[in-house]
Amino acid sequence: MKVLISADMEGATGTTWPADVEPGTEQWQRCRAMFTSDVNGAIAGLFDGGADEVLVNEAHATMRNLLLERLDERATMITGRHKALTMVEGLQSGDVDGVVFLGYHAGAGAEGVLAHTYLPNSITGVWVDGDPASEGRLNALVAAEYGTPVVLVTGDDRACADAATYAPLARTAAVKEYVSRYAARCLPPGRSFELIRAEAKAAAGLAVRHEPVTGRGPYTVEIEVDATQLADFAGMVPTVERVAGRRVRYAAATAYDLIRCFKAVTTLISNGIENHYG
Repeated sequence: MKVLISADMEGATGTTWPADVEPGTEQWQRCRAMFTSDVNGAIAGLFDGGADEVLVNEAHATMRNLLLERLDERATMITGRHKALTMVEGLQSGDVDGVVFLGYHAGAGAEGVLAHTYLPNSITGVWVDGDPASEGRLNALVAAEYGTPVVLVTGDDRACADAATYAPLARTAAVKEYVSRYAARCLPPGRSFELIRAEAKAAAGLAVRHEPVTGRGPYTVEIEVDATQLADFAGMVPTVERVAGRRVRYAAATAYDLIRCFKAVTTLISNGIENHYG
């Protein structure tokens, strides 16, 4: 049994404020240890549940956040940016039996601690075929196309509720309860570790590959931004059309195409943001 852990940081234990997850800050340095502890809880639980191999893929910002020197030595880790499947890199090997979304969060426009989709503020909403799409939903579509079920989602309680809409059979572990976008009632790291470990052990029983989901596309993706020039930037990507002042749309034949085009669009959007005016 091989399980992939896609590890994001906004839904990790203790993170509630932008500086907690922004590489280079003092708070980020402190929160890296708690983030790594959450991942180690998942690794321990997966091996408790019978996993033979666990691969961790860093999925936050620079994708160089986890403390490799503190990682459970039974696992291996992909660290660094510019990967074909970004947050779910490793799925394309075709031998992953289950995927864990660790440290995930609610999507742009939804209530949740540090809620966003890819970009912290500039994207105000994402929809796939008319349904609101968090990072979890986008990545679950990709996982399904590779025949890999989502078996566990950890994050705040709103991220866990979101998971029920795209991975209803997955286990969940809420390490904090939403109070506001920048506040949460948090478990201490030791309690989060044990909660995640227990849920990961149970989730290992769900790690059974299925037939790859094909023919679900084409997908229609809409992205809303907070400034008109960002829609102009997004529209520079071939196949992306501007459909309103701050909204663009594109179609993708597969989830693989969907996520790669989404990455291209968000990269251009991020380059159109000015420091003070957005």
